[in-house]
Amino acid sequence: MSTVKQNSTPTLFLKIKPQEAVLVFITMLWGGTFLAVHQAMLVSGPFFFVGLRFGTATLALVLFSLRSLRGMTWYEIKAGVFIGTSIMFGYGLQTMGLQTITSSQSAFITAMYVPIVPLLQWLVLGRMPGIMSWIGILLAFVGLMLLSGPSSSSLAFSGGEFLTLVSALAIAIEVILIGAFAGKVNVRRVTIVQLATASLLSFLMMAPTGESVPAFSNYLLYSAVGLGIASAVIQLTMNWAQRSVSPTRATVIYAGEPVWAGIVGRIAGERLPGLALIGAGLIVLGVIVSELRIRRKPKPVELT
Repeated sequence: MSTVKQNSTPTLFLKIKPQEAVLVFITMLWGGTFLAVHQAMLVSGPFFFVGLRFGTATLALVLFSLRSLRGMTWYEIKAGVFIGTSIMFGYGLQTMGLQTITSSQSAFITAMYVPIVPLLQWLVLGRMPGIMSWIGILLAFVGLMLLSGPSSSSLAFSGGEFLTLVSALAIAIEVILIGAFAGKVNVRRVTIVQLATASLLSFLMMAPTGESVPAFSNYLLYSAVGLGIASAVIQLTMNWAQRSVSPTRATVIYAGEPVWAGIVGRIAGERLPGLALIGAGLIVLGVIVSELRIRRKPKPVELT
């Protein structure tokens, strides 16, 4: 009897497909928007800005999608409304947080949505996170504690940090919903509905939050139009790419978002304390680790 020996050492794998490469570029673009939104809060309230941003995105996409709208189904409307609602809460609360925290802090805390995704899938779908997900969640949580209170012995969250953390939960729901509907709907039609929903709900949120319409300013106009077009490109690309990229697979690519936001913020003069930088690094590490998978090669096969 002879034995064919195979290497049984665990190996980590992380392959890149064309759709994933496109998501990498989108992540760079996405990371650069934090500073622009942070500056826009000097001239506008959060929900008016989010409404204007996604309203512009909707109009920009509709202009190139009139023919596609004719075949829209109720299922696609439902999918777009669900995703759009999560977008409104995600971006709305994140923008509220940006009124009191830096763009770098916002980006790194927002990245917490990545380890939140497997937790939600466990709670809602019963899919138990693997060991790497649990390690990533732990690293990201420790990083969040360091990032949120580098100069405080209590490590307490500020109001802006808490709102941003809640926004990360909403964004995690968005990622899961996109993955759930991907492949079952027309990407362009659903993207239009979700952007329009996010815009309308954001404007409606101005009343309960006591927000008023801001005075006109060139920066408000240019930033809203620019970010609106960027949002249309980002959402359309996410929906297209996640037809063949799983939610957990996509999130490891999105891990680069806070890094790019941090680079842009530093160029603009933002500086995080040393302990906060360590926390930011742990969050990014946790994001990456949570999406790695250990694949063991088959056991040796005995031949007679």
